[in-house]
Amino acid sequence: QVQVVESGGGLVQAGGSLRLSCATSGRTFSSYAMGWFRQAPGKEREFVTSINWSGSRIYNADFVNGRFTISRDNAKNTVFLQMNSLKPEDTAVYYCAASDGSQRTMKANEYSYWGQGTQVTVSS
Repeated sequence: QVQVVESGGGLVQAGGSLRLSCATSGRTFSSYAMGWFRQAPGKEREFVTSINWSGSRIYNADFVNGRFTISRDNAKNTVFLQMNSLKPEDTAVYYCAASDGSQRTMKANEYSYWGQGTQVTVSS
């Protein structure tokens, strides 16, 4: 069974940084793309960023605008989301997801495995 577990969320002031981690188990991590999504209160879940199996290709949502960086360590079965210059509007539950394929994708329905989410709160 594939497990996806996020960590690293918390409370930070506007302009600050957080680094989220996502550890997976249960299948060959290096064969699959990974992604991050988020859901703010009262809003639908939205795509943040995704990375292909090797880490050579990345998709970012427009709002990322150079502030967030996704990376992966295939030796440790872990994907990271470095978030800098955080804004109050970045406040959300952030979800890590494991794709069904090797190529990066923005489509939530192409991810079969999801973590429980980690809360990120940015104060003004």
